[in-house]
Amino acid sequence: MTTFNVTLPSGATWTPTFVAALDENKCIGCGRCFKVCPRGVLELVGLDEEGEHIHLEGDDEDDEYERKVMTIAHKELCIGCTACAKICPKKCYTHAAATV
Repeated sequence: MTTFNVTLPSGATWTPTFVAALDENKCIGCGRCFKVCPRGVLELVGLDEEGEHIHLEGDDEDDEYERKVMTIAHKELCIGCTACAKICPKKCYTHAAATV
């Protein structure tokens, strides 16, 4: 397998890394990553007592969930900018290079 590389106008080579995983145990649900992602890759969900995801609707204030966490909803939309990982205060993200 070959890693996908991009040659920049300067002649330098850049290897984009795409979101591969998000550690829900570390996530505090702050939403910073969601705000910086330009592509709709992420979604904030609630976690119930069993650790199951609960879809949140608008200003959902009921207690159906124990806490909120971010999830990767549309991995295929990631463009490899790593903005989510750069802003995450808990370092929840893992990124990986694409292979062809």
